[in-house]
Amino acid sequence: MSGKRFRVVKPEIRVLGVDDGVFTPHVKGSALIVGVVFRGGLWLDGVMHTEVRVDGLDATRKIASMIIGSPHHKQLRVIMLDGVTFAGFNVVDIKKLSAETGLPVIAVTRDKPNFAEIRQALKNLPHSEKRWSAIRGPGELIEVCTRSENAKVYMQTAGVCEEDARRILQVTSTRSSIPEALRVAHLIASGISAETI
Repeated sequence: MSGKRFRVVKPEIRVLGVDDGVFTPHVKGSALIVGVVFRGGLWLDGVMHTEVRVDGLDATRKIASMIIGSPHHKQLRVIMLDGVTFAGFNVVDIKKLSAETGLPVIAVTRDKPNFAEIRQALKNLPHSEKRWSAIRGPGELIEVCTRSENAKVYMQTAGVCEEDARRILQVTSTRSSIPEALRVAHLIASGISAETI
């Protein structure tokens, strides 16, 4: 897999983890998106947020704007997403996100998605082919062992080579099988949005 090569993946590499909060599925409205800046998997440096439409088509644009408008943008080296779907089936086109922000993107998921079920579910939404193309565009999921042989996750990447993406996940996954930035983004987004629903 082609993409940016890092001369070295430093333990304190600045990464952004992005996840969505709690939302009501299939109901018109918005969902909170939280981005958490970490140095490696050890230090929390900042938090940013935006909102996207449930089952909408604005996730790529809104997340890119959130990142570019952040004072942390110039220090970031990698964007990490909790999968490519937010707020239901609001799909992030990770190739486009990488191009717009100038940063490599790694989409991480704990469980291997059932693409046949996803394809079927997308048929109930407008622009289903566009959504499907964004989901499958980055290619096949790559299995990664982050902390041990028992801690497997899957990734899709844009703008970074597979070898470096694997190393980045291993360096930043300090307390669980997923990168710390993603774990904390999930906690913050879920905690805040649960209070407002």
